[in-house]
Amino acid sequence: MVEWTDFERTTIQEIFSKIDAGVVGPAAFSRCLIVYPWTQRYFGSFGNLYNAAAITSNPKVAAHGKVVIGGLEKALKNMDDIKTTYKDLSVLHSDKLRVDPDNFNLLADCLTIVVASQMGQAFTPDVQAAFQKFIAVVVASLRKQYH
Repeated sequence: MVEWTDFERTTIQEIFSKIDAGVVGPAAFSRCLIVYPWTQRYFGSFGNLYNAAAITSNPKVAAHGKVVIGGLEKALKNMDDIKTTYKDLSVLHSDKLRVDPDNFNLLADCLTIVVASQMGQAFTPDVQAAFQKFIAVVVASLRKQYH
């Protein structure tokens, strides 16, 4: 079980209240697909992912980015038991989709960059530390069911 300080809980809640999920999710997911093109192999049904412009304008990419943020918001509501909250999602990604679990870290890094750019100077080192702790717990929870 993860121990959260009051500062961390408050900070993570504030971050999600300030960001625009409809912008941050698609931007982070697009960034991941562009910077790490091998991650595209899981999204063959998304159509044209041949270049940055195609990825950033792809409605399926944008929709999945919003799904990612929705998943994070679910973790936010269940901060004291993220591993149980993500159990089924972990099984889905490991057993059915067979996603390389290292990709969760890549997306987490892209998400951190996008959140930092959205928050600007408010994304202080203390805020970043709280956010990255939260994201690390989410990533560990997604990796939990891998064999």
